[in-house]
Amino acid sequence: MSDVELRHVATLAAVADEGSFGRAATRLGYTQSTVSQHIAALEKAVGGAVFDRPGGPKPVRITPLGTVVLSHGRDLLARSQAMTAALDRFKAGEGRIDIGTFQSVSNVLLPHVVRQLREEHPGCDIRLFEDESDPPPVDKVDLMFFDGRVAGDIEHLKLLDDPYVLVAPRGAFPEGPVQLTSLDRAPMVAWPPTCDQPRVEQLFATNDVHPHIVFRAAGNEAVLAMVRSGLGSAVLPRLVLTTPDPALSIHDLLPAPPRREIYLLWPSGRTQSPLTKRTIEIATDLASHFQSHLTQQAPTPAVTSG
Repeated sequence: MSDVELRHVATLAAVADEGSFGRAATRLGYTQSTVSQHIAALEKAVGGAVFDRPGGPKPVRITPLGTVVLSHGRDLLARSQAMTAALDRFKAGEGRIDIGTFQSVSNVLLPHVVRQLREEHPGCDIRLFEDESDPPPVDKVDLMFFDGRVAGDIEHLKLLDDPYVLVAPRGAFPEGPVQLTSLDRAPMVAWPPTCDQPRVEQLFATNDVHPHIVFRAAGNEAVLAMVRSGLGSAVLPRLVLTTPDPALSIHDLLPAPPRREIYLLWPSGRTQSPLTKRTIEIATDLASHFQSHLTQQAPTPAVTSG
């Protein structure tokens, strides 16, 4: 049975359906001699005749052996056609993609990526996983958004630079940049000491600034809600604040904190699907747009003398 080929099975089905080798040849686009060769090869492989050939105008008749071969052969043909269709969809950008993300990207950048993917490929299967661990489980997904570089066999594609700013209740500080030292002993709302927060607190420690942390929350909206209520100010990445809020003021900090770098990561050496490659292209284009937006919306530093 190892010599049975799908093209031979397809010819068997065509002859059985059409009742003659000639009509089967027309249907398949073969010559009649090619059809005869396929059936002869199939009969040699299965060890017996699959058609009785009465000759003349009478139609050929499938044999009991041919019926067994054809019943299983149609299943093989259906599976082959399903595989061909699935491969065509895969090459066209369908299929499944698993994407790892974190809060800021989930809220701002990723919805645009998902929307564009679904518009281009309505049948694609998108799975999202939000993971704030450090290092992130890059090997568990096709692509991972992360705010930093990761050691190991990981490919890094830098998407954008995200500056840290001071977010305060409107009127809490004069317009323009705020000196970091002015936050010493000031009430502050912050994230838990995970993800980006250690970088912020290291910045305070380096500059001998000791803010009074009055509330910690993992959610950006909870932090902003507490700032909006007047509980305190917060130092956050600018990407968190893409929508203007009349209750809040945004200030550059002096000295300026190092910018957060947002990357797209994937394991080195992994063959990427067309859908994954397209996701990288979309994310890169959108990140460029957001980088321009962050630059245009950044607070304007005040002019100082001396």
